[in-house]
Formats: sequence, C-alpha cells, structure tokens
Amino acid sequence: MKRDLAELKIPASAAFIPVAKRVASTLGGQLGLSLVDLDELSIALTQACDSAIAAAHNLDGPADLKLNYFATNRALVVDVDLVSGQARLKAPASRADTEVEAELQRLAYEMIRCFVDDFRPEVEPRTGHVRFRMVKYLAS
Repeated sequence: MKRDLAELKIPASAAFIPVAKRVASTLGGQLGLSLVDLDELSIALTQACDSAIAAAHNLDGPADLKLNYFATNRALVVDVDLVSGQARLKAPASRADTEVEAELQRLAYEMIRCFVDDFRPEVEPRTGHVRFRMVKYLAS
C-alpha cells in the first residue's frame, strides 16, 4: 500500500540538495531506516539530484526539481523529477562532449545503484525530461 509522505519542489541548484536530503533522512528515520541506510540514501539522493541538475544545464530555460517521498509496507521511495516547464533541449554539444557526458551519467547511475535497493532512471532524449526512482527497503 502506497502512502504519500511529502512533496518538495526546489530550484535545480546544488545549493538546495541539503533540503532534499534532510527531508529524506527525517522521513526515513520515522519509518525505521537504520543510520547506515539513511547515510546510503543520502548519498544516492545527492547523486540523483546532481544528475538531474546536470541534465537541466542541457535545457534552454529554468528548471526545478520535484521530489516525491512515499512509503510502502516495505520501503521508502523517493522520486526525483526534473521539471522544466516550457524549456527545450539546447543544440547538442560536440560528439566527444556527448560521449563524455554519457559515460559520466553511466558512472553516476552505477554509484546510485550501490547505495539503494532499487534504482530506475528514465531519460526522455527528445525533451530532456529526467526522472529517477530510488527505493530503500526497511529492515525486516
């Protein structure tokens, strides 16, 4: 059973990542996540927000991050969405830059997977929309 816990909308800026982490830590603590699990979730959330913010740099216009936190019977789930309104993708950079970005993105996703129990990235290549779902299971 899904239970909505919180929704947070912040500017797509690294300066606001601590707010997202604080909400996740508070909610995770209330649900019973261990300190280790909270630290791991915090690391994964930081990387997910950084990745979404990096994607926002490819947009021609302002962007925000919308975070949804919800609980299931067994887990805390955090969705990170890049919300860009009417922004459009900028013209692609050089092929070398694009390849470097893709490799950095792949490494970021692998790091996130190390710290959460389930990670599902969604990237829409035409619009630049990014959405990440991270799941941290509660101890049995």
